[in-house]
Amino acid sequence: MESCSVLEVDINGEETIFLNKQIICKYSGTLRKLLGKSTCSSSGNLKVIFNDFPGGAESFELLSRFCYNNCEWTVMPSNVVMLHCAAKFMEVTKVLVQTEKCMEEIRYWAWPEVLLGLKQCQVLETSSEADSLTAKLMDALVEKLCLAIEASPSSAACSPSPDSSLFRFSCDSKSTESFKNSSSRITWWFDEVLVLSPVLVKTFLKLMVSRKFDNVTITRFLFYYQKVKFCSASSNEKREILETTVDTLYVLDRSCVLYKSLFGVLRLALGLNINKSVMNKLEVMIGQQLEQATLDNLLVPSPVKSSHLYYVNLVLRFTKAFLDGAKRGSQLKKVARLIDQYIAEVAPDPCLKPSKFLSLLTLVPDSARESHEDIYRAIDMYLEAHAGLTNGERHNLIRTLSYEKLSVQSRAHMSRNTKFQEIERPGEQQKEQKQLILRVEKVETSGDNEKLKEHIEGIQWRVMELEKACLKMQTQMEVIKKRTKSTSRGSNRSLPKLCS
Repeated sequence: MESCSVLEVDINGEETIFLNKQIICKYSGTLRKLLGKSTCSSSGNLKVIFNDFPGGAESFELLSRFCYNNCEWTVMPSNVVMLHCAAKFMEVTKVLVQTEKCMEEIRYWAWPEVLLGLKQCQVLETSSEADSLTAKLMDALVEKLCLAIEASPSSAACSPSPDSSLFRFSCDSKSTESFKNSSSRITWWFDEVLVLSPVLVKTFLKLMVSRKFDNVTITRFLFYYQKVKFCSASSNEKREILETTVDTLYVLDRSCVLYKSLFGVLRLALGLNINKSVMNKLEVMIGQQLEQATLDNLLVPSPVKSSHLYYVNLVLRFTKAFLDGAKRGSQLKKVARLIDQYIAEVAPDPCLKPSKFLSLLTLVPDSARESHEDIYRAIDMYLEAHAGLTNGERHNLIRTLSYEKLSVQSRAHMSRNTKFQEIERPGEQQKEQKQLILRVEKVETSGDNEKLKEHIEGIQWRVMELEKACLKMQTQMEVIKKRTKSTSRGSNRSLPKLCS
């Protein structure tokens, strides 16, 4: 019976620990419940198996030592997290009283002690107690950081005294040298916070934002964190880091974020297939400041599965976000010029559909365009690269041009441009247009009078308007013909031919 006093405990399959049953059961309510009516096994020992013990064998062994010492060991910041979770699991009341008292004094812990506690919480993430401990520790960490920054303005931060809070919070950390050599004392904590998991970093950033921490500093940390962590992260970890970056940037002051940095994030996001809602936030941030973009920024390669050369849909969404911001004046005109340049770049793409090209042409209000020179050339290039367009498709593109916003040279070029004239017309309308063209030619030979030139240009424009009307009539006639053919095929008796 003496051998039954030995208790064999298997901790998560990591390690087996042999304990005195009487000693451990004296303090552990969990073991008393489990072993209250138990009997010795054939081997002579009692055995308990724990599959989800918080902190594993390390925390169980730490708790056992406390029990063997009548729970009179000192609870410290360095062991309180492990002890608290283990004592909660094992229902060791005496230890819980001490750990809870220690946790009440978190605000007096040093910066490295708070960080150590958070690192231990990451190991104990499966424990229900770890969440509440993490919240307390994270709150303490951000509070200490805010106090440290406020207590050490940049003018006096270059030579902190040993008694200053900023020096005390950092002197025991691994980044002491970088702290001393840093040109800005505000960023001394960057390297130290990198020990936290992406989940904890996200919580840390949310608290910083809620405490109205300097947005510029948060932005600098975000990009530093992303750069350092990406070096050794897996695809899933990179995605998580990037989503945290975008979510945080979205709630910060836009003026604190370098615009070109957003396009750097975009390139990474397109390759990692991040969450759609997060991607939408990134697109909105870029779109709302589109007047700062350059043509090179917008020439984003199309996704792998797409046949287009450039990612046109992305630019459409950028511009929609800009227009939703109701920006007017010089910013709108600047974006209009940028979009016209983009249209000219994508026009030669043989895989760009007419509907998509038309969406680009009509993307910005016509009032924002002072000239239609760029889009005239773009349409000309598009028609050259897409000779197989139907009359209707060509008509829809040409009608976006405004005659009044074209130069004299472009108007003259358009009147001779066969790509803008090769649209079939019904008989009477075709004759009328030929008569108008003859009138134009006669007027052109009569002199160099400026008024006559303007009159010629007006006639040329009316000719184009007539072409559009003719095309519309032709489309209607084709529909009528198709209906007539289908009706005749459905008839049981043939109609007599009127002529041979």
